[in-house]
Amino acid sequence: MSVLVMLTTLILDFDGVVVESLPLKTAAFRKVFSFAPEHLDEIIAFHLENGGMSRYDKYRYIYENILHEPLTPEQEEWLASEYVGLIFDAMLTVPYVEGAEELLEDCSRRLPLYIVSATPEGEMHEIARRRDLTKYFVRIYGSPKTKAECIREILAETGASPGEALFVGDAPNDWQAAYATGVRFVARIPPGDPDRFAGRPGVEGVVANLHQLREYLRESICSSRSRTP
Repeated sequence: MSVLVMLTTLILDFDGVVVESLPLKTAAFRKVFSFAPEHLDEIIAFHLENGGMSRYDKYRYIYENILHEPLTPEQEEWLASEYVGLIFDAMLTVPYVEGAEELLEDCSRRLPLYIVSATPEGEMHEIARRRDLTKYFVRIYGSPKTKAECIREILAETGASPGEALFVGDAPNDWQAAYATGVRFVARIPPGDPDRFAGRPGVEGVVANLHQLREYLRESICSSRSRTP
């Protein structure tokens, strides 16, 4: 990987980039849909492949294309309520991705940082507030806005060109948002996970943790006080 131009804006996904919440959320998704055991493997595969998608969009897709049943507003709200009940408290203590705290501390002093998440925005704000993360970010975005819409708002707000902004995500949906808006993209792939980004244009690099991302960015925007362990 090589830094092409000076970055002026850093945009981070939350789940799987800042915190290691994907196992928690996958287990919750499995429990919520345990009423359809014959479809569970397909449902979980879809969930994992679309990590950057709003949970509500996932519910609608699953009902239409996997369960082949109508999804009523009442059922949709029941799914959402059950899911939040399973994950919310744990989201306050789930561990950070390795190197996340150091990166946030250093880079937030150098340039504006943003969160762009598929988590409902109110919920995302509350999680960030309770984890004392709001101090690092200019703004925290969540659904129902799409990630591409959020990125376009950030570019308009900062005046950054797409080439001066970097989005770090862990799902193909994150890459799609970066590709649609023209911003640069780095994928975070945890050790042992499949590479869902192979062959996709515009993937500038891959990191396993945020120590590696910090090392990558250090020359242009981040503190040089410490190197990757």
